[in-house]
Order: sequence, then C-alpha cells, then structure tokens
Amino acid sequence: MLLTNPGDSHSVKSGNKKWQIFLYGLTRFESDESFVVMNGMGALLVDCINAFPNSFEDYEKDKTKYKEKLRVPMRALAGKMQMPVRLKAFLNKSIFNGGEVNYLTIKQDGVFHIFDSSDVLEVMSKFFKVVNSKAIAKGQFPEQKVLLRYNGLNVGEIEMRNDSLVHYREIRFNMLKPRAMKLLFEKIPQTKKFSDKVFVYGIADKRFGRW
Repeated sequence: MLLTNPGDSHSVKSGNKKWQIFLYGLTRFESDESFVVMNGMGALLVDCINAFPNSFEDYEKDKTKYKEKLRVPMRALAGKMQMPVRLKAFLNKSIFNGGEVNYLTIKQDGVFHIFDSSDVLEVMSKFFKVVNSKAIAKGQFPEQKVLLRYNGLNVGEIEMRNDSLVHYREIRFNMLKPRAMKLLFEKIPQTKKFSDKVFVYGIADKRFGRW
C-alpha cells in the first residue's frame, strides 16, 4: 500500500513491455482545453486524425493516399516537439494530466518505484530526441509516427491506429517500459528506501509519505 499525502495522486505503470499512455479519438483532442491550447500541438493531433476519411471502408480502398496525407501533420508535430518546453508540456498533459497527478509510480517485481512528476518531465524533455519514423522495409511509409528516442533507441511512439473498425482514427501514445525505466534510473538517483517494497527517487522524498 502506498502512503501519500491527502490529495496526492499517482500514475501507476506496470506491465512487462509497454505502457499505453493514452489512446484518444477526435472528440478528446477537440474538447480537452489543454490539448486545444498546447502551442499548436493539439491542432496537429487533430490534423493527423483528419488525414483519414470518416469511413474505414474508404480508407481500405486507398491506404496509400491517406498515409501520404498523414506525413504532413506528423512531420509538423515532430518539429513542434523538438523544442524541449513544448515536449515537456505534451508529456505533462499525457502522463500527469496537466499537473493533476503528482507521481509516476512504476511497479516492477513487486516493488513500487516513486518518481516526482517534475523530475520525470525534466529528464524526459531534456534527454528524449524527437524524430519521425522512417520507411525501413518495402511497402512502409515514412513519417507515420513521432518517435521519442534515448541513446539511439525508441522509447516512446505516437502513432495512428487505423487497424480495425474498433480502433480507427485514434492516436496512441506508448512507451517501452524497460527503456523508459533505464532512462529514469540513470538520471534520477534513489534518495530514500521507504520500505522493502517502496523506493523513492529524486525530489519525491521531499513529500512522499509525509503528513
């Protein structure tokens, strides 16, 4: 059980391979004020979705056409996120709901690793390199994703989901858990062992578990 101050909240991530940060459709990006006013990034996310027709059947008739259209807003989105202050704003909204969540808490092998949101945002916005995906095999299209990379490896992916009627015209933001943890553990030192099951990192020790 995590002991926190009243009102504190945690974004708890577990799993073995991936964290799904969000999976949103058009309505979310158009109605959420934080995305709407986010330095043009919200509008570009909308443009990514609107690069595809309303009908999944129409998309299947000419996938090449719509994947080519997607390249323009995806390229612009990566360009926006290459500025660290904009990347930080996007990550803050995506992971911590614009500051409403205080901690990123990672559960690994029965242990909870507690990171303060400000440490996470500072490290990720500083060390992530933002690029677009490339076509590396026949039949693939470049600039279909925005990639967040650390030490040359993909950690985060922002991509369209158009693979089925269930998930059509949605944007998914995933992170690879082992690589995200490697970045955080390398850049944010452990500052407290609250118990055998709860380790605290960086400035999280200033508030976590205190009343």
